[in-house]
Amino acid sequence: MTREKIYLFDTTLRDGQQTPGIDFSVEDKISIATMLDDFGLDYVEGGYPGANPTDTAFFNEKRTQSASFVAFGMTKRAGVSASNDPGLASLLQAKADAICFVAKSWDYHVKVALGCTNEENLECIAESVKAAVEAGKEALVDCEHFFDGYKANPTYALACAKTAYEAGARWVVLCDTNGGTQPPEVRAIVEAVIAEGVPGDCLGIHAHNDTGQAVANSLVAVEAGVRQIQGTLNGVGERCGNANLITLIPTLALKRAYSERFETAIDGERLLGLTGLSHAFDELLNRSPDHQAPYVGASAFATKAGIHASALLKDPRTYEHVPPESVGNFRKVMVSDQGGKSNFINALKRRGIEVGKDDPKLDRLIQIVKEREASGYAYEGADASFELLARRTLGTIPEFFAIDGFRVMVERRFDSHGRVKIVSEAVVKMIIDGQTVMSVAEGDGPVNALDLALRKDFGKYQHEIDDLVLADFKVRILNGGTEAITRVLIESTDSSGVRWWTVGVSENIIDASFQALMDSVIYKLMKNRHMAGKIAAE
Repeated sequence: MTREKIYLFDTTLRDGQQTPGIDFSVEDKISIATMLDDFGLDYVEGGYPGANPTDTAFFNEKRTQSASFVAFGMTKRAGVSASNDPGLASLLQAKADAICFVAKSWDYHVKVALGCTNEENLECIAESVKAAVEAGKEALVDCEHFFDGYKANPTYALACAKTAYEAGARWVVLCDTNGGTQPPEVRAIVEAVIAEGVPGDCLGIHAHNDTGQAVANSLVAVEAGVRQIQGTLNGVGERCGNANLITLIPTLALKRAYSERFETAIDGERLLGLTGLSHAFDELLNRSPDHQAPYVGASAFATKAGIHASALLKDPRTYEHVPPESVGNFRKVMVSDQGGKSNFINALKRRGIEVGKDDPKLDRLIQIVKEREASGYAYEGADASFELLARRTLGTIPEFFAIDGFRVMVERRFDSHGRVKIVSEAVVKMIIDGQTVMSVAEGDGPVNALDLALRKDFGKYQHEIDDLVLADFKVRILNGGTEAITRVLIESTDSSGVRWWTVGVSENIIDASFQALMDSVIYKLMKNRHMAGKIAAE
């Protein structure tokens, strides 16, 4: 049976840029476009040339090798010919393979936003598509608010879609711009569009996630006949985001309901890079990956319940819907006070630590973990700290250095202009090879100052930690009052791209931070010597 192709259209660089807090530079866009192109997507939409200096500069060159490079923009204005419209000219002159026009398909918007007649809007769609085709560009039309428009005036919404198709658009994309359409409505409306003469292999779906169903709406649209899906990396986008391609791609590839009928450009080999792509994008955004993201999250194939862990030991399929390695992720059996012996044995084995079921040291480790978690530690979120604790309890780890003490000072004062200035300074005394080393550093805050002082002079180990970066720092207060217990979780990474998590708990936030910092550095030194397992890394 021949499988039909589903085309994958990425709009991270255009619609994704509307996410609050995201503002891509030209360099960012070049990096992301390369990532998307290398991964194998069919279309990469780069932005809106002519709308802002960044996008205009980005389209000075073609930025993809294999993927179709797409420029986005408005159809021509009413009352102006296609040849005299400056916005359309910017699109035609952009170094792009294709142009995606956004067109109003809800008559309410035509009247309120465009201020023209319904017939004039149809003419704008047709003439813009024809101009793109004549310029040698592939034409796409995003029918904005299509589903809401169809529900309000099906005749006109259909007229917009048919006009785009008949004018020569390769793809007519049905947009759920407000993100409120439900899956049964998507199915019925897509089927109606196809019945009216726009073939499914020329239809696309552009779903927003305002009711949490962008992925579901995209899949049901495919079932109804569309053959292009538009979405973004990690579901970024305005408001609640867009359809998440990182979730859609493996679903299409690995779930028989789709894989037996459809194929995409992402084969099994490319799929192995899915987790890396997702995390690399988050890294570029300088944010921590979503641990519970489907397929690629740190917790996507993790369990800490003892009975689940025991079943996983016998057959991973008991609690995994796909093999984690198929998407470049891996299995985690975490340790916690809910875990039984089989859970701990499996967790240790995956870290290369062999221990007998009747070994008293194992009982001691389980007791320590449960006591510590009762006092506020959370090892299921700090695998590196757990591994260090396990190695210390079951055997030994090298004593790279010893801390003789530290001091942190925070001073609030006024500068010469009368402005308040907060100064944080930390002093750390450590012993390396019998020699006492004292380091002093100022930082943006007490923890930053402590981190800088700790890593300022590590003697013979200094070159080993030069690439160590604290990627994220989280503080949680475990009970009320100023004397509350504080848990600090630190996420670290290095030049290899490996990530690990460490934890510290104390009545004092600085002490808790120092515990987590120490574990991070020690883990890094262990990792450099291949003495620490991959399981703590993402």
